[in-house]
Amino acid sequence: MAGMIKGREAEQGAKCGETPKPANQANPAKNGKPGKLAKTSKTVKSRSLFQETWRRLIKNKGSVIGMVFLVVLVVAALAAPLIFDYKTDIIGQNMAEKLKAPSWQHWFGTDEYGRDLFARVIYGARYSLIIGVGAVLLGLVVGTFLGAQAGFKGGIIDSIIMRGVDIFYSIPNIMTAVVIVSLLGTSTVNLMIALAFACASSFSRIVRASVMTIRGQEFVESSYAMGLPTWKIILKHILPNCLSPIIVQVTLLIGTTIISASSLSFLGIGVPAPAPEWGALLSAGRGHIRDASHMCIIPGLAIMATVLALNLLGDGLRDALDPKMKK
Repeated sequence: MAGMIKGREAEQGAKCGETPKPANQANPAKNGKPGKLAKTSKTVKSRSLFQETWRRLIKNKGSVIGMVFLVVLVVAALAAPLIFDYKTDIIGQNMAEKLKAPSWQHWFGTDEYGRDLFARVIYGARYSLIIGVGAVLLGLVVGTFLGAQAGFKGGIIDSIIMRGVDIFYSIPNIMTAVVIVSLLGTSTVNLMIALAFACASSFSRIVRASVMTIRGQEFVESSYAMGLPTWKIILKHILPNCLSPIIVQVTLLIGTTIISASSLSFLGIGVPAPAPEWGALLSAGRGHIRDASHMCIIPGLAIMATVLALNLLGDGLRDALDPKMKK
């Protein structure tokens, strides 16, 4: 009897233009409160890209280790002028303490002039990090501009820019840096400029590939049809969608640039003495590799640990920013 009554009510509702509701359908919201499905979708939507990336990044143990090491290194490098006096601890000489092995008094030992190697390594991190980050950022600006122009405009502009990039890419980074430093002179700024050329060629290729993938999207074509200038379309619509590969490449190239800068300083054409750059410390220790091997081992370990930490962080960022890795 009750079933017949419900059936008649449904028929009357259909005649009046109302859509009948199935009797066994669960109500997703009761008393004005959202159901479980609504809560889940709202939670997922409220998560920003940064939060999702951070959540996946901290699950990678290697990237966490690299991140912690880099944070400690940056803090130590920034605090170095407050902890050590440059004239007495970094470049001052104490011949009575020369070539001392690592001890409680001198954690990393001393060099051929009696200077504390721990203080020089920590202070030298400032030079290596400034050169690495500065060269990569300079190369990022130049490479992004060239890659965006080549990928967005195409045609003859693309051919000219990319052929020039291919020429620079085919030359070893060290050789290019040696030529530029020889022409401009040895200084920290000139070294950054020389190393930025290699970074620019890498960024230009990555940005060009990303731009060519995105420029055919509807939102880009609609912006172009609305009459927006090219530079505004590139800055507001294209480059924000290219950030993932750029961020990963930045972390990886900083490590490569630190190695290149240390190599140039080891050859004597990098940061001029008496600056305690890590490559210069290695160069100074090669003459005492038998009687004071700590002068070579410790700066070498500093370079290796920093580059390894950057690579671990770069690998973690690549996995965290990859849409295929989302779960």
